[in-house]
Amino acid sequence: MSNQILNATIKLNNGLTIPQMALGVWEIPDDQVAAAVQSAVKIGYRHIDTAQAYGNERGVGEGVRNAGVPRDQLFVNSKVAAEIKDYDQAKQSIDETLAKMQLDYLDMMIIHNPQPWKEVNQSTDRHFEGNLETWRAMEDAVKAGKLKTIGVSSFNQADLDNLIQNSATKPAVNQVQIHIGETPTAIIDYSQAQGIAVEAFSPVAHGAAMRDQRIKAMAAKYQVSVPQLCIRYDWQLNTIVLPKSANPEHMAANADIDFVISDADMQTLKAINGMDYGDASVFPVFGGKL
Repeated sequence: MSNQILNATIKLNNGLTIPQMALGVWEIPDDQVAAAVQSAVKIGYRHIDTAQAYGNERGVGEGVRNAGVPRDQLFVNSKVAAEIKDYDQAKQSIDETLAKMQLDYLDMMIIHNPQPWKEVNQSTDRHFEGNLETWRAMEDAVKAGKLKTIGVSSFNQADLDNLIQNSATKPAVNQVQIHIGETPTAIIDYSQAQGIAVEAFSPVAHGAAMRDQRIKAMAAKYQVSVPQLCIRYDWQLNTIVLPKSANPEHMAANADIDFVISDADMQTLKAINGMDYGDASVFPVFGGKL
């Protein structure tokens, strides 16, 4: 496995650097996630991504504290719950996250979604005012030393413009669902043109890529696994990639992507659509409704 991947970083618009490969921990139970974090750090991961909604911040904090490397060598991110669109609630939630994790600060906190989850795919209300209120609480947490930087997730151009035009802080990142079969080129390009780094969540399409014959054939051509092809695809879009795993062997394999997909094959993969998310299709990010 090449350390080149795990050592790669992207410079954010405030001068901080963020490791380009991260461990995602969605759906890893709180009593198992500390071990997962410690395994990832041992392998060489230096970026851990959790969220208030995941219910495992306590365990992630435990894993970070017991990882055996100095705190300032790890980049730890969490997310303000999508339902919070209020200054006081957002401020309180950040303090609660730090208390749960038993950490003095987080490297980044992001707004988990511009809309509460129950409204995703159902409502046109983008909660501009509420997101500005939450953003203001996050800005104040940066000033207080509780957060190093702040960002957003699943924000479209209008959502981003709302923050850019009405606050003093441009988001450092926009975390977006990006995988073979779902490549939202317009928001990737707009975010990057604004100096906002793009993070790719669900790089393996919550497992759907494993069942797609087109993707399996391309992985076979490069003599790599489907997850490796998918993660490398997002990597070559110049995104920060967040593969999720609790399995150390999978973590190591996910970071073993020191190969290059040709320009022609990248275009072929970009053209794939019509992914079948199977059981995961109930989640709002995959088109479902709560």
